[in-house]
Amino acid sequence: MTQHTQVLIVGAGFSGIALGRALRRSRFTDFRILERGPDVGGVWQSNTYPGCRCDVPSHLYSFSFAPNPEWTSTYSPQPEIRDYLRRCLDRFGLRPHLHTGVEVEEAHWDEGDCLWHVTTDSGHWTAQVLVSAVGPLTEPRLPDVPGIDRFQGKVMHSARWDHDHDLTGKRVASIGTGASAIQYVPEIADRTGRLFVFQRSAPWITPHDKRPITDAERAAFRKNPRRQRVERGKAYAAKELLVLGFVKHPRLMRLLQGVASRHLRNQVADPALRRALTPDFTLGCKRIVPSNTWFPALQKPNVELVPHALREIREDSVVDAAGVEREVDTIIFGTGFHVTDIPFATRVRGRTGELMSTEWGGSPRAYLGVSVPRFPNFFMFLGPNSGLGHSSMVFMIEAQAEHVKNAVRALDTSGSATIEVEQRVHDAYNEELDRKLAGTVWETGGCQSFYRDANGRNATLYPDWTFAFRRRAASWKPDAYRLGPPPERVGRQPAVSSGDAS
Repeated sequence: MTQHTQVLIVGAGFSGIALGRALRRSRFTDFRILERGPDVGGVWQSNTYPGCRCDVPSHLYSFSFAPNPEWTSTYSPQPEIRDYLRRCLDRFGLRPHLHTGVEVEEAHWDEGDCLWHVTTDSGHWTAQVLVSAVGPLTEPRLPDVPGIDRFQGKVMHSARWDHDHDLTGKRVASIGTGASAIQYVPEIADRTGRLFVFQRSAPWITPHDKRPITDAERAAFRKNPRRQRVERGKAYAAKELLVLGFVKHPRLMRLLQGVASRHLRNQVADPALRRALTPDFTLGCKRIVPSNTWFPALQKPNVELVPHALREIREDSVVDAAGVEREVDTIIFGTGFHVTDIPFATRVRGRTGELMSTEWGGSPRAYLGVSVPRFPNFFMFLGPNSGLGHSSMVFMIEAQAEHVKNAVRALDTSGSATIEVEQRVHDAYNEELDRKLAGTVWETGGCQSFYRDANGRNATLYPDWTFAFRRRAASWKPDAYRLGPPPERVGRQPAVSSGDAS
């Protein structure tokens, strides 16, 4: 049986919850949220590796309209963020709209009925509006290394951690030195018999100011919410100042680079190891990671830094780019996610019948990271160039939620069948982004990063102040979109069960 709803949201992380709340506050209740996991949480539901926590301050990495006075640390651990999102779902009355354990397999636009047809692993849906609230850190990326299928031991990605696999005494190869590995390596080092950390390129590591939040502080936040808002504002201002170095004057990043260099010198005495851990690019060109435990972990007697990429995997061993073979029992990939090659874009077909990924041709672009020409009644969260290298993605999500809500309301109140971003508006916006990106540290810093797409363009980051993005996204401009009149066949929908959950 086909089910129908006016708005179908795919994903129940921060983005899906933010949009659901925005719709309900506008007295719009005909929507459903599909989540492939067993519960809400998105990236914070799927990433459970040891030591997993956010590297954005807790007071900032939460909804502005739902402060949480119960954070136990200035940087929240994964279980607390997941539980916070579960509470938000119930607080905003979204539980009746939620379907868990449902994975979207394919979606295509029907021009005749002006509906999206969505195939899932548990049935078929139609919807007037389709929204991808699937975040960019959801689909693990494995390196294209010969022999990966030959390995006889345990293989796992950091985002699919197998907690039943005991690492005690094991010979472990950890591949990658990104944000996830920098968190889990110090947590597992003492348990392993031997731990080989493969580093293709050294990241910049800054000192971490993480500390517990005391009982007295939490009590003060509960009693006086304004105090927590002040802490959030301070964290936001401090993070926003980094735009000066990232975007406006990249040479300023050398000041923070000096801090990171001193951190390395203070924690690593061995000159050879220190050289291997010193990046060859300007700080900020790749993601900056804070840690006080990464360098000490690499100096434990059972840990070896391998300053080479992984070249080959054999039945019971791994081979580095220098040709050195090491026997291992377990391989852990801390190799990141499919970010610029957005996985959901390989499942969505628009007006032309082409997949979104095909339309993009390797370089994703969207208006405000939200809407794409030739994909009517479709919106996404955290799409191209709406990511951040310095601040809270939740801030961007709230702005995009307001934008999508306004689009849905414009479609609904006008009686139109379709809403689609104007090509000229989309193109002008992306030309502006390209101009701003040209002088940033991401372009001039001398690195290759996951920010770049298959054609070498930075399709990930937003190159300006986040408050400027929020002002632009939240201020509805009707001339940016084209509303289509109802065709003759609108209303001649297949037999459906209502998706209304008021």
